[in-house]
Amino acid sequence: MHWLFLIIASLFEVCWLYSLKYIDFKKIKSIVWSNFFNGTEQFMLLAPLLGYIAFGVGNIIFFSLAMRKIPPSTAFAVWLGVAMAFAKVIDITVFKQPFSMTQMLFILLILIGVVGLRASG
Repeated sequence: MHWLFLIIASLFEVCWLYSLKYIDFKKIKSIVWSNFFNGTEQFMLLAPLLGYIAFGVGNIIFFSLAMRKIPPSTAFAVWLGVAMAFAKVIDITVFKQPFSMTQMLFILLILIGVVGLRASG
């Protein structure tokens, strides 16, 4: 169960990362608070910041639950490796970033390391 918490924490980390990409503080400052509840436009300006907060808190909660049974160094390595692999997949599939077979090889090596840490623990 703790390994599942670690994977969930990694997913929250990736969501946190991409919410950070879309935060625009200039637009947040321009929110007209008196009209905030009159439509969705004002809320959509605030949504990335709310996502950033929610995903960050979720990440911390699930990562701390995972570390109850998993050693911190192993938990950190797996958490970071899985988050990096998920982020690269999202970059390639959603944001249409270029990729090479060399990159895929190194992501595969990261995932092999994650599986190795899980198997040896």
